[in-house]
Amino acid sequence: MASFNKFKKALMLALDWILYSVGAADICQVTVTQPRFQEAEYSMQTVFLMCAFSASGCSLSKPQVLWFRFFTNKHEDLCTPTCTNHQKFKVHTSSENNISLQINDLTVNDSAVYFCGIAFSDSSSPRSKQTGDGTVLTKRAERHSTEEFNSMIIISSLMLLYCTTVFTILIVYKKISSGRKIFQAIAQELQKQRYTEHCQQPDHLEDDTVYQNR
Repeated sequence: MASFNKFKKALMLALDWILYSVGAADICQVTVTQPRFQEAEYSMQTVFLMCAFSASGCSLSKPQVLWFRFFTNKHEDLCTPTCTNHQKFKVHTSSENNISLQINDLTVNDSAVYFCGIAFSDSSSPRSKQTGDGTVLTKRAERHSTEEFNSMIIISSLMLLYCTTVFTILIVYKKISSGRKIFQAIAQELQKQRYTEHCQQPDHLEDDTVYQNR
């Protein structure tokens, strides 16, 4: 952007010197203003870039409106004055001195510096052809909002807590079931031992018992 401003100033000085040297300069002066920054949300598909100008000492004819944009390593002519892509770019005149550039199908790749130019072609004054300082257009990339991110964290935490609780209950239940089975096995074993001892009682004890009864 700095190199562009230097080039523009050098070009204007050269044109000014040439026109004055041949006595062809007039008093037409144009001033162009643009907003410095404009940001578009990711969901936006269409954006309007505003441009306002004032003209003094110029003819009553309508000026030419020019739009072009600069990227990091290249520039692109958009409407000079006819738009190169009528589906993508359109120029609107909202009032006598207010111009807007409509950009459709907006993507992150459309982020650039957009310059608006006004030119009175029937004037020989170097001030009759001016550009604004440019509007830096930025479109945000897709990302989750803070509310969505917090909701995801809360839901994940609840799911983890639920799974942990269910897993713990299953482990405890399994241990309790195992303990009951062990206790039943022990009880059955003791009962079996008692039955075996009763069945294996010595015969002489039975004879003594019969003798005493007699």
